[in-house]
Amino acid sequence: MGNSISSKGKRTLAKPPGELVIITGLSGSGKATVLRALEDLGYYAVDHLPVDLISTFADLTQQAKGIARAALVIDVREGEALQRFPEVFADLKERLRTTLVFLEADAAALKRRFSETRRPHPLGRQSSIDKLIKAEIKSLAPIRALADPVINTTRLTGHDLRRLVEEKFGGVRKPSSVAISVISFGFKNGLPSDADLVFDVRFLPNPNYLPELRKKNGKDPAVAEFVRKYPQTQEFIQRVTELLHYLLPHYVQEGKSYLTIAFGCTGGHHRSVMIADEVCTRLAKLGFDARSAHRDIRKAY
Repeated sequence: MGNSISSKGKRTLAKPPGELVIITGLSGSGKATVLRALEDLGYYAVDHLPVDLISTFADLTQQAKGIARAALVIDVREGEALQRFPEVFADLKERLRTTLVFLEADAAALKRRFSETRRPHPLGRQSSIDKLIKAEIKSLAPIRALADPVINTTRLTGHDLRRLVEEKFGGVRKPSSVAISVISFGFKNGLPSDADLVFDVRFLPNPNYLPELRKKNGKDPAVAEFVRKYPQTQEFIQRVTELLHYLLPHYVQEGKSYLTIAFGCTGGHHRSVMIADEVCTRLAKLGFDARSAHRDIRKAY
């Protein structure tokens, strides 16, 4: 699309063609998982949009500000309207970048999934699940023939399927894409409920026993220097950083978007504060999106 002329004669830049991903396939094959994965990648996501509204939806996303990519799900819940989808799809492909993703799985896997979730098949309860699956395969065959890619999810976990979506539509996630909160806390005030990893630093020398440091906290240079000067502190920070450097890409691979790492000392004022800040700084230098926070730093000593 090129430039356009406004009513006042000024040349304006037309919005570039958007992107639409249409997800379809057999019931129980993972359509909801793919839609959520695309939504996490920044797609405007809609489930179960009527076929006759798809063109209108595509036009609206083209006009709307802030929507460059959209995704939607259609399936056998549409009934006879699905017969009109090939014509709608052909029209869409002429106007914007449109991808049709078809999901399927072996009948045995689909039966197991319906049994585990105890959800009825959308085609009803009048026939056996085997007959319903066969009927669905037959009704969706013309749409499957139009799809690229066709993904068989029989042996895929939810994490595996999300990873495939991220690789195709968002690129491989980088370790830096996980948002990391590095927090300090005091064990006497209880464990943080949202912590994914907890490290106990009460084995380090305690500044609380020095009168000149007791009322200060781990952000104070004198307290930080006191904790940092011990060899065990340096070794602990180095080893924890190396461990996290190894672990974080694996958390990303499993679909983790947020990770909370907690360091605890007795009161949450001195050692844990200094350690949390130091580890956060090192993770940031390694390219991770890390931020520190101190839960108990303002609580009474």
